[in-house]
Amino acid sequence: MSSEYPQDLQYLDSHEYVRLDDDIATIGITQFAIEQLGDIVFLELAEIGHDITKGDTFGTIESVKAVETLNSPVSGTVIERNEALLSDPEQVADDPYGEGWFIKVRVNNPGEILETMTAEQYEALVEGM
Repeated sequence: MSSEYPQDLQYLDSHEYVRLDDDIATIGITQFAIEQLGDIVFLELAEIGHDITKGDTFGTIESVKAVETLNSPVSGTVIERNEALLSDPEQVADDPYGEGWFIKVRVNNPGEILETMTAEQYEALVEGM
């Protein structure tokens, strides 16, 4: 198993990850997504207090190659967003699973995490791309 995809995270096929700590979900994008995007030039994230539904867009990420929507793996309320990334979006590539997180959400239904992929499932998906 590659250490490229941390075991304590769950993944979406759209390349977002989620880490659930009690009822707080930390959401970001995977190293694979960053490599596909290339140089990241702009990031837009949902405002604090915004309610999001699983599968809905919570922002966009723009690179020199493309603009991609960011999809939420869980439903809940945005309680924090990574303001540092908004002013310096390319730093997401430095530590996507640590300091490069995008938003934190107080989840309504922690069971939604069961509809995401494990690290092994995600790695199999991206290796097939």
